[in-house]
Amino acid sequence: MTGTLPVPRFELFPHDADVGVRGIGGTREEAFEQAALALTAVVVDPARVEPRFAIEIECSAASDELLLVEWLDALVFELATRGRVFSRIEVHLDGTTLRATVRGEELDAARHEPAVEPKGATMTELRVARDDDGTWLAQCVVDV
Repeated sequence: MTGTLPVPRFELFPHDADVGVRGIGGTREEAFEQAALALTAVVVDPARVEPRFAIEIECSAASDELLLVEWLDALVFELATRGRVFSRIEVHLDGTTLRATVRGEELDAARHEPAVEPKGATMTELRVARDDDGTWLAQCVVDV
């Protein structure tokens, strides 16, 4: 690996009637964090979400790819059942076990202006990998 590590960021990419979420970072953890922010961005602007509470989320799976799906689905569950959206996410990975501290607030429709409600992460375009330049990528399509 040469050069500097990339600045962590997230992207959304189009996919038929659904939307792709992509997290990019210098570490696998950063890529997972950014994928979670991308998921939030499907619903609301993460910059408009205050870190008013913190919750812990833990999940595990047989592979990095399946772990990404489990992780995003855990966040979808928080949104769907508890009406929570997120702005600050800290992920720690130990093999294929993820432990995260997630900060955010209750969804306020008037202030947050939610766009859509994600139903779940899918296996479509699912990828967790390190590129030749050292950049980590974590992506999949989310059913909306």
